[in-house]
Amino acid sequence: MDQTSELVQTIIRGLQEKKGKNIVTVDLTRLSGAICQYMVISEGNTPTQVSALSDSVWDFARKEAHEKPLSIDGYQYAHWVGMDYGTVLVHIFLPEQRQFYNLESLWADSKIKQIPDID
Repeated sequence: MDQTSELVQTIIRGLQEKKGKNIVTVDLTRLSGAICQYMVISEGNTPTQVSALSDSVWDFARKEAHEKPLSIDGYQYAHWVGMDYGTVLVHIFLPEQRQFYNLESLWADSKIKQIPDID
């Protein structure tokens, strides 16, 4: 498994640790001009959970993959938090924002994989 794939799996574990829901990975490696190789999209029920999910991703990526995000946006209000790891972008939404932006449909020509929720 390459470093980017390992980072994606680590991010997923971080999201699952705090009960992230509706996690999907978007594989952009076969699309020319894509802004990254992968996106990981998830949601939390409240701004507090969105913040906790982003904190968990940050901790898991730092400890397990020795990676820190290049930037984080949206943390202050936590309706959407975006984390840029260079080759991987992480989007953590409240359900309403996720439905509004509908990133999965924007990248419908990519390979999208649903990750089962952990209850």
